[in-house]
Amino acid sequence: MSATLEPKFMKPPPPQKQELPGSQKEMTPKPLEEGPDYRPSGKLEGKAAIITGGDSGIGRSIAILFAKEGADVCIIYLNEHKDADHTLARVRELGRRGVKVAGDIGDPGFCKRAVQEALHAFGRVDILVNNAAEQKEISGIEDLKAEQVERTFRTNIFGFFYLTDAVLPHLKKGATIINTTSIQAYRPEPYLMDYACTKAAILNFTRSLAKELAARNVRVNAVAPGPIWTPLIPASFSAEHVAKFGKNTLLKRPGQPAEVAPAYVFLASNADSSFITGQVIHINGGSEMSS
Repeated sequence: MSATLEPKFMKPPPPQKQELPGSQKEMTPKPLEEGPDYRPSGKLEGKAAIITGGDSGIGRSIAILFAKEGADVCIIYLNEHKDADHTLARVRELGRRGVKVAGDIGDPGFCKRAVQEALHAFGRVDILVNNAAEQKEISGIEDLKAEQVERTFRTNIFGFFYLTDAVLPHLKKGATIINTTSIQAYRPEPYLMDYACTKAAILNFTRSLAKELAARNVRVNAVAPGPIWTPLIPASFSAEHVAKFGKNTLLKRPGQPAEVAPAYVFLASNADSSFITGQVIHINGGSEMSS
């Protein structure tokens, strides 16, 4: 895919800064949502998916590719309504049903309501993508406030537990769960200490859950992206940090959401990955991972 990327995607972005949680429409350049070489083949025909953080970034690209492959999509997001509307419009343009549910996945009651809305819309859930996350740059552990630690864990890992628990009674044999972890789970940076800890927790959550659900024929895997150009980046880091984002990869640039989303299609497709569970796909521009 890299050979067909436009020049603006082949280098680190210019300096810029946003407020959390960030907006995709305000980014320069805007992330690449759909790869120019992607060719759908109906791999998810007739299925229904829930995607957290589906309003923008990696989540939006996953939603678009799932729709291209024939799936109906429920996107869960916090409060970025315009971004969510954009994603939903594209899903519907592709001929699939789409619904959006706004709220905090750190609230178990909200997770139960969100699953019920998806069931009401589609009558089924076949794929759960736990993707939503938040991060905030810190100068060191002394800069890490208790409120931030709690908030990061509540969104980044507690929400995975709550939503999985809410959806599990409705998953049939052949269903799949895909969790978004990160390169930070393997190569943690001190300026993202709390975020990195949650991503390591997601790694073990994935492996433990895969063992538990194997008897039900429900597969559980993860994708570990990084660094990827999403709204979380200009909203989390200083403008100076953003200007260097992705330069340390072998490809000397950040990845695009469109370069990550196909891995989720692969893991969601029983035609492609029926013998894969408890595994992690690394999409990071060339960093070597031990597992």
